[in-house]
Amino acid sequence: MEILRPSLININGRIYRRNTIKEDQYEPEEEEDFSYMGPIASSPLEEEDGSCGSHQIEQTENGFRCAIDAPSVLYKCIIGKKGETRRRLESDTKTSISIPKLGVEGQIVITGSQKAAVSSAATRVDLLLESFRRKQPFTHFLSFALNHPQVQEGFLRFKDQVLEQCSQDLGVDESIFQNAAKLHLTLGTLVLLDDLEVTRACEQLQLCQDVVSAITGQKPLLLDVTGIEYMNDDPSMVDILYAKVQVKDGSDSLQAIADRLLDHFVSTGLMVREWDRVKLHGTVMNTLFRKDASADTSGRRTNMKERRAFDARNILKRFGSYHFGELELNAVQISQRYSTDCAGFYTSVGHLRFS
Repeated sequence: MEILRPSLININGRIYRRNTIKEDQYEPEEEEDFSYMGPIASSPLEEEDGSCGSHQIEQTENGFRCAIDAPSVLYKCIIGKKGETRRRLESDTKTSISIPKLGVEGQIVITGSQKAAVSSAATRVDLLLESFRRKQPFTHFLSFALNHPQVQEGFLRFKDQVLEQCSQDLGVDESIFQNAAKLHLTLGTLVLLDDLEVTRACEQLQLCQDVVSAITGQKPLLLDVTGIEYMNDDPSMVDILYAKVQVKDGSDSLQAIADRLLDHFVSTGLMVREWDRVKLHGTVMNTLFRKDASADTSGRRTNMKERRAFDARNILKRFGSYHFGELELNAVQISQRYSTDCAGFYTSVGHLRFS
């Protein structure tokens, strides 16, 4: 970590410095499976009044109390292997930390005789929760659906023609093609670990109504899906091939909506910024699909050791300007990663309509 440019974490609108955390190995089958040595948390950039972010510290007959909402899947990072992390937190801050049983939704309750001690413990708990949240696989994603019948038909023709003309090329087979019903443009991914977090994300999406309406004029966008491109710089070793999408009138309104939505969700802490702008791409072939048909929708290069690239040179030469179709886009939605609806698309948990 650079001293002058430390890594920062946004927690409930407050910015904290992140110090290096040394993590011990753990056995995944154990209930309490996290343990730490060294500093548990970073030094917060907090106010001098001893407040602990958005959490309310209440005075009680015996001292002070702070309750923190957290999904049950993250309890283990506060408990630690055999309770070691919780004991260290309690010892360092002179507080008591009560955690619900694993699998039971509730609150992490911190009590202590000093308000500053409770505030310090709450800050450390927040930082641990955020650190381990970032290690969870994403559960939902924000996207534009491209599974219009015309585009699906165009994609299926593309698939048939590629398999007919290019199946002899390295790594090209039916398993790496997208499901036609799942065609979409990913704006960003979210880690939503309980129903409350899903509700919050859907509420934040609705708050973007005015911004989106100002860009679209409350009218649907007519999109043209034409051309293909690859993610990396070597067409003979490709992991992701995607369809290019443009607004028919030549405007940048689709890109503008995507970027504004990303900015909003990053500002709320629901998304992590990975690029300056959203890279709009409709994945049509992805080597991750060899193992998992519900694989990464974001276009990020993950699990590279397990991936087997394919030679896309012939595909690009023969289908570089392939026309998949046109569609009217009138909504953006939050979808659940591992669930599909009756039409085969990812299950939507919330949406925002343009018109």
